[in-house]
Amino acid sequence: LWIGVLYFVSALGSAVAPDPLTLMIARFIGGVGIGVSTVAGPLYISEMAPPRHRGRLTGLYQFNLVFAILIAFVSNAWLSGLGENAWRWMLGVEAIPALIYTLLCFRIEESPRWLILNRKDLAAGKAVLRQINTDMTDEEIDVLAREIEQSGQHDVSRHRFFSRQLRKPIFLVFLLSAFNQLSGINAILYFAPRIFEMTGLGEKSALLQSIGIGVTNVIFTFLGLWMIDKFGRRTLLLIGSVGYITSLALCAWAFATESFTYMPYFIFAFIGSHGIGQGAVIWVFIAEIFPARHRAHGTSFGVSVHWVFAAVITLLFPVFVNAINPQYIFGFFSFMMVLQLIWVITKVPETKGLSLEEMEQKLGI
Repeated sequence: LWIGVLYFVSALGSAVAPDPLTLMIARFIGGVGIGVSTVAGPLYISEMAPPRHRGRLTGLYQFNLVFAILIAFVSNAWLSGLGENAWRWMLGVEAIPALIYTLLCFRIEESPRWLILNRKDLAAGKAVLRQINTDMTDEEIDVLAREIEQSGQHDVSRHRFFSRQLRKPIFLVFLLSAFNQLSGINAILYFAPRIFEMTGLGEKSALLQSIGIGVTNVIFTFLGLWMIDKFGRRTLLLIGSVGYITSLALCAWAFATESFTYMPYFIFAFIGSHGIGQGAVIWVFIAEIFPARHRAHGTSFGVSVHWVFAAVITLLFPVFVNAINPQYIFGFFSFMMVLQLIWVITKVPETKGLSLEEMEQKLGI
């Protein structure tokens, strides 16, 4: 609910900002909303979704992100003809979906796991479980509710987040979040027009190629959502890692040999690898891997690692592009994905089809 309020205030503040400082404050408020949403959104969905559909439903969070980016491109293009203050409309129009979202939040239920473990309201938790598991009998609902209740009944020593018991999920989430950004995904998304211009494309052509990135991201993220509950999270990470390694190595080769003819296709292949692999998996995995009593802290931890690495990589990318040949940068990203592939093969467990409580047992937490 408060995410919507933050978005609404940010949109209006950005639209009417009389000076740069006010605009920065308004945008910062929107950034706080984004930070909260990347924790609360996947976390809420993972706790509401039936196990067999959890990957697809939680992955919809990522799909909606990339689809909304396309909508923003279209919206900005449509509003760009409104004169020198068109940018105010581009930022202010966000208030409309923010208001709709905020009002709709009054119609959704609390998470059954939050109701049972935090509010200690077993009856209310069962009522929500019946709504989201329509194929389960009352007896099965009772069993699931008791499993949830028992998952929170542990001794006080295990309530510390950074502990030996949680070492495995913490390392899994840390490395997944770190590798997600060490692929260079945000740097390439943010600086796509500049990358294309470096290959000899004109500014207008570079912008068109950037829209192609958005379309590719939507298509392959949707494909990843279709596959995630069929083939599993680990399988998608393996597919994405191989695609990353190949496409990034080809980008490095293109810059090394100045063979830029197929460069846009190499970038599109990279974006497709992300959409079907890390893009589809990351929010699902972060939100489901921790036990109930630590899920909020664990999701916050994973998201924080993700955004810290995103900020560092995005800030350093233009500096290094100006300092060294881009072939070495793309080569570095490719090497990081080789390490990711080895890690996925040797360390990452499959979580497909398991209830959140069954996952605790499998991981020994």
